[in-house]
Amino acid sequence: AGRQGRHVLRCQSVCRRKRFKAGLRWQIRGNDRRSCLQSRQLTALYDEDTHMKDLKYKFSRLLNRRPCAIKNAQIHKKAAIGNGTQFVNSKIGRYSYVYGSNVVNTEIGAFCSIAAGCSIGGGSHPTSWVSTSPVFYKGRNVLHKNFSDHSYTEFADTKIGNDVWIGAKCLIKGGVTIGDGAVIGMGSVVTHDVPPYEIWAGTPAKFIRKRFDDETIEKLLRLQWWTLGDEQLAACGQLFNDPEALIKYLEEHK
Repeated sequence: AGRQGRHVLRCQSVCRRKRFKAGLRWQIRGNDRRSCLQSRQLTALYDEDTHMKDLKYKFSRLLNRRPCAIKNAQIHKKAAIGNGTQFVNSKIGRYSYVYGSNVVNTEIGAFCSIAAGCSIGGGSHPTSWVSTSPVFYKGRNVLHKNFSDHSYTEFADTKIGNDVWIGAKCLIKGGVTIGDGAVIGMGSVVTHDVPPYEIWAGTPAKFIRKRFDDETIEKLLRLQWWTLGDEQLAACGQLFNDPEALIKYLEEHK
């Protein structure tokens, strides 16, 4: 009787443990299901919130979109003139873009990147005369008044080479020439010519360093990769992160 009683107790204990483990497993599974559901709900809410923010951003961009002012311009069909740009008496080459900047009497080469807030090629005033006011030389002016008919060239030609990067809010004096491959740091005031493949920055802008060694610069200027057609560029495009490899390829495929 004693042995049978102990056996019954052991069986009951085993059954309780099994039931406990089974219940625990179901509880864990239930928690997993609830966690998964909560995770999906949070993901859906996040996606919805992100989508709404994206829509608000695009809508605000449309509201703040400023028209372009373009006059007497030559714009390559593969170039881009962004919102809010004033582009007057100027020319821009293929795959170059300018956004939200004022460009006057300027020739821009190919593959140039010009950020927002720049003023390029502005007018000048006669500092050697008694007065610098435009009312003392002939031509139309904002004041609609002329006290003399003296001649004065207000706008000098500004030239920006190929593959030039100009950072945001730069001021480029009229008559300046920026060489091929040059880089102008954001917020710079450029009052002098910038040689090819040099980095300039500051107010006034000063030479920082050259992008490459002299031999590489000489080869890039000689090969003029920016004159290649689209098919040729597609064939060697993967090499543009390696100047030496690109130069070697172009020299072998002249």
